[in-house]
Amino acid sequence: MSAPATPQAKFGRLIVPLGAVGAICLIGAAILGMRNPDEGFRSYLFAYVYWFVIPLGCLCILMLHHLVGGWWGLPIRRLAEAGTRTLPLTALTFIPVLLGMNRLYSWLYDRGQFTATKTDLENYSFKLQYLTHNGFIGRAIVYFAIWIALMVLFNMFSSHQDQSGADGTKFAMRMEGLAGPGIILTVFAITFASVDWVMSLEPKWFSTIYGMIFMIVGILTTMSFMLFNLRRKANESPYLETITPQHYNDLGNLMLAFTMLWAYLNFSQFLIIWAGNIHDEIPWFMSRAFGPWAKVALILIVFHFALPFLLLLQRNVKRRVERLGRVAAMMLVLSMVDVYWLIVPAYEPDSIQLGPLLLDLVFLALIGAIWVSFYFWQVKRMPLLPLHDPRFEGALHHEHGD
Repeated sequence: MSAPATPQAKFGRLIVPLGAVGAICLIGAAILGMRNPDEGFRSYLFAYVYWFVIPLGCLCILMLHHLVGGWWGLPIRRLAEAGTRTLPLTALTFIPVLLGMNRLYSWLYDRGQFTATKTDLENYSFKLQYLTHNGFIGRAIVYFAIWIALMVLFNMFSSHQDQSGADGTKFAMRMEGLAGPGIILTVFAITFASVDWVMSLEPKWFSTIYGMIFMIVGILTTMSFMLFNLRRKANESPYLETITPQHYNDLGNLMLAFTMLWAYLNFSQFLIIWAGNIHDEIPWFMSRAFGPWAKVALILIVFHFALPFLLLLQRNVKRRVERLGRVAAMMLVLSMVDVYWLIVPAYEPDSIQLGPLLLDLVFLALIGAIWVSFYFWQVKRMPLLPLHDPRFEGALHHEHGD
């Protein structure tokens, strides 16, 4: 009788089907994109941002875990590390965004919008100096250099900890010491990246908390993605013998906290901008809070905040991974809608067009198939639970019989 497949092997079985889906979507994207290159690059940007925020969220959650400790990190640490190892792939898939810059960003092909009047020239002089072709590319290189360097260090220390024998305290302390400055660097990089890649789609608009909103969207999407995966593997080794309902309860509480923070930041941004009633700020919300996009905003309020908030208040939801996984699956879809609501109205302020929507879905499936297959390949490379971490000594002692 053959031995049962390990969870890593079961993750690996998805790589080939996902590769096939990616190939089919690549053909469809090429055909549809060539018919209208402008729509093709816009759809690519939306799909790229959605899948990009997951490895970025993995890095944030990993550093948060190393900084504050806590048993909640035991079930998801290796899933988060695997997500961070996809950052080089996201750097490569950013190249089409660079190739389509002249079609995506109006500040490149319509510099006159900043200099229509003398007042405009005075108000936007800094943006004219900041939003440039070479500056955009140079800053992107810096962002990815920061994120990839942190990824390499954390994964290197984690691997060394697995190989360290009975005591991995030294490497735990190194990861804890790196997490503090790493979070500061990452927050700055995320803030500027969100301004460059998304907020500058409407270059006259600005918000001082947009970067934080962007980061919370990434963390929520990442938590949903990892909890959805845990639901599928919770009844298999090594999770079955090691992870308790309390671990899932803690993860549910963490997801509840980030859901509340997402709502707080978005409402605060809306309240401050709407009350200020400044000419350059209001149009961003006018296109998203009225007309067809208002229905999308209502969906987000109800299903991205109100419903998960009520569900995640209940212990019988958080302590049962099957129910928590269903909430996570819903949040994965709603996070996609959230990213769509942030990006697409910049190009379609008055309507939701079905043609571009189809192309959006094709690119979403294309990048998703590539990223998820690479992610599952990375999951296979290391044990699903960290070894020799003193913070999990009791659980790992039980699991590995040390």
